[in-house]
Amino acid sequence: MSKFGFLLDMDGVIYKGKELIPGAKEFVATLREKEIPFLFLTNNSQRTRRDVAHKLEQMGISAEADDVFTCAIATARYLAERKPEGTAFVIGESGLTTALFKNGYTLVDDDPDFVVIGEGRTMNFETIEKATRLVQNGAKLIATNLDPSCPTDEGIRPGCGAIVAMIEAATGKQAFSVGKPSPVMMRAARKQLGLSSEQTVMVGDTMTTDILGGTQLSYKTVLVLSGGTARQDLADYAYSPDYVVDSIAHIPEELVQ
Repeated sequence: MSKFGFLLDMDGVIYKGKELIPGAKEFVATLREKEIPFLFLTNNSQRTRRDVAHKLEQMGISAEADDVFTCAIATARYLAERKPEGTAFVIGESGLTTALFKNGYTLVDDDPDFVVIGEGRTMNFETIEKATRLVQNGAKLIATNLDPSCPTDEGIRPGCGAIVAMIEAATGKQAFSVGKPSPVMMRAARKQLGLSSEQTVMVGDTMTTDILGGTQLSYKTVLVLSGGTARQDLADYAYSPDYVVDSIAHIPEELVQ
């Protein structure tokens, strides 16, 4: 068995927008060839695992649904453990609703156990108002992640964290977040691969999610500079990655054995 296994962030690590990052296809192929365990890890709850795998396939990277671990999956599994066969009012898209269905949850409009917030473009202010009232009336507020914005080809748009912030401000209730850097998602992904903390390598482009989450759980961390973080930004943080590389094409050899 290989010495390490990998949790691979996607946007900024594998691709940027609609473009594959040079070396990503070859790196994934190397992991498969050497039978090194890995998962694609994303804080985007919009798409199902099958949809994400299809996007990767379209870009030329061999991927199956089981290779993908989303914050929607982590959220659904967490809720199913906390309250089996519970109910939820959801703001989000098919990736989130499908994950909740598969984990035994019923989606309702009234008196839910949880209000679960994802991201997407189909919501409107009426649904945010509804979520706010349900939380005020006692439903527990769950965020799939707290990312304040999402990158798109046209620029950023408000992310899950921005929507959650509105509901928190209106109700005075704080959301529990499951996605990166939460240990709930980071630990669940590691366990799915059957790795120990010492065997796990988190590769990401964002200090406040990928690197922070990995650091808190004693994973090895690799920051790639092909996404949203520049080398000079490292001075802003009290923690630091184990490795800083230009891109996934430059992952240190000692990790890929």
